[in-house]
Amino acid sequence: MRRFARLALFDRLEGATNLEVARVSDFPSVEMILTHILVVEDLARARDWYEGVLGARLHREYGGSSAVFDFNGTWLLLVTGGEPTADKPTITFSAPTNPDRVSDAFTIRVPDCRNAYEVLTSRGAEFLTPPHDWGSEIRCFFRDPDGHLFEISQVP
Repeated sequence: MRRFARLALFDRLEGATNLEVARVSDFPSVEMILTHILVVEDLARARDWYEGVLGARLHREYGGSSAVFDFNGTWLLLVTGGEPTADKPTITFSAPTNPDRVSDAFTIRVPDCRNAYEVLTSRGAEFLTPPHDWGSEIRCFFRDPDGHLFEISQVP
């Protein structure tokens, strides 16, 4: 689906009523969009990093507590932490507390890992190591300001 069509679809779903959304008969269907939620400590710092370092496009901000980004058709929703709510009564949202313990990560497949490393480093990304050539893959890892792990990977 083209990027602009996805943006229009996101806006349309955002304003849909529960009844309109419930009419979707297939799961998943073309009307659905998967958004990855990342909990951050400081939304302004995270917003600046996702725009300036990662190069994601800010789609919308909500009241200083969340921001939606489009990264080449993948939606990233940055939210500040929060206590349980009526729809998630036992769930507390919190930013990672130990960046060396990972429960999820992002992989960005790139045509040239070393070049992507140089570009992202020049924008302020802090990599764990330079790109490592494993023979079947060249890859390296970096974190956002809250410790969420990203990998850039090239398959020769």
